[in-house]
Amino acid sequence: MAGASLFTLLDDIATLLDDVAVLTKVAAKKTAGVLGDDLALNAQQVTGVSADRELPVVWAVAKGSLLNKAVLVPAALAISVWLPWAITPLMMIGGTFLCFEGVEKLAHKFLHSPEEDEQRHADRTRALADESVDVVALEKDKIKGAIRTDFILSAEIIVLSLGVVGNVPFAQQVVVLVAIALGMTIGVYGVVAGIVKLDDLGVYLTTKSAPLAAIGRGIVAGAPWLMKFLSVVGTLAMFLVGGGILVHNTPFLHHAVTDLSEKLPSLAWLLPSVGNLLVGLVAGAVVLAAVTLFQKLRGNKPAH
Repeated sequence: MAGASLFTLLDDIATLLDDVAVLTKVAAKKTAGVLGDDLALNAQQVTGVSADRELPVVWAVAKGSLLNKAVLVPAALAISVWLPWAITPLMMIGGTFLCFEGVEKLAHKFLHSPEEDEQRHADRTRALADESVDVVALEKDKIKGAIRTDFILSAEIIVLSLGVVGNVPFAQQVVVLVAIALGMTIGVYGVVAGIVKLDDLGVYLTTKSAPLAAIGRGIVAGAPWLMKFLSVVGTLAMFLVGGGILVHNTPFLHHAVTDLSEKLPSLAWLLPSVGNLLVGLVAGAVVLAAVTLFQKLRGNKPAH
């Protein structure tokens, strides 16, 4: 009996781990939009930091991110236990916020000329070169700002993950949310650390023999394009993930996309994504318009 009980326990553990693995994968897919944006945004946060301080800054923000998740994961689990009805509304809010962020990024591209962005970059570079500027205080401000941004992104990740595991046993919820929190933090800031040091690797390789030097020049030339690519993919994923949440949790939208897919079976693989994208764009535009109007009524300049 003892042996049978042991095998039963092992089987239960294996089943639990299998369920957790599946749920974690689904939750990771749901948070892809935030993750892509998180990578680009956090890599940009250390722009302007001296090369020897890049990794310490990334590490400081990563520790702040872990603290953020140490607050957010228990809060999410408490919501799951005592306010389970709030999971769907929170997911809807998170999805809408994703769409808003995406439209805000697009609006920034259209409302601000490249010359304005170049001027801001030049001003920041001059400020860093000014000996009267307190670089330590500036670095601390960057870290605090990055951690505040991470809190918002982490909250979106945890809420979206909670929506995936809201109906499973509590133990699985704990394991999945902790796995997502740790995995996203390690993954995001590990990749960010690699991205910010790419140019250093490229410069180092340019000092070597011909094949490596060519690779180094390619890395140096490609690093800015990698940042742009991550930003574009992250923005697109915001609309797809955020719009998908809104479509899935709004019956008439969900039925409309499903019915259209049934009428056009040859495009059934594409229509859901297009529907999610369009809904995300419209929802984000509506929220941005409302926020801009509110800021104007208060006399504040809209922040794009």
